[in-house]
Amino acid sequence: MKRFHVHVSVNDLDASIGFYSTLFGTAPSVRKPDYAKWMLDDPRVNFAISQRGGAPGVDHLGLQADDDAELQAIGDRLLAADKVALAERGTTCCYAHSDKYWAEDPQGVRWETFHTHGEATTYSTPEHEQAGAVCCGTAAVSTKAGGSCCSGGSCG
Repeated sequence: MKRFHVHVSVNDLDASIGFYSTLFGTAPSVRKPDYAKWMLDDPRVNFAISQRGGAPGVDHLGLQADDDAELQAIGDRLLAADKVALAERGTTCCYAHSDKYWAEDPQGVRWETFHTHGEATTYSTPEHEQAGAVCCGTAAVSTKAGGSCCSGGSCG
């Protein structure tokens, strides 16, 4: 069963953690100096916020797969429709190790489909940080529309 994913960029992480903890009735399951995440079962959502210099608001949406086969089925559908902007294997992003497919809908909303393999001690790899991208492969990877997949400055 897939889990819906929402990632919001925020101006004030502490104030936002307070608001969403009240809204969801629970503290975040992951909290870092620049990031927080709630893994909720009701509703079944992976809701993440980050304060990393991006414009405030919805950064991207996504689907979190429970296993590799589920992710591959989503990826196969996106690939068949020529909608994959970037495929990543073994990437580090949002304090997690994951495999991912990135796509954009017709309005330009970024969609991340992913399967997480474990926790990471950093937000992203040092190579991504040095290149000015925090995830989604390298800074040189672009979408079909010509922009960087990580143009919003955050992910997962």
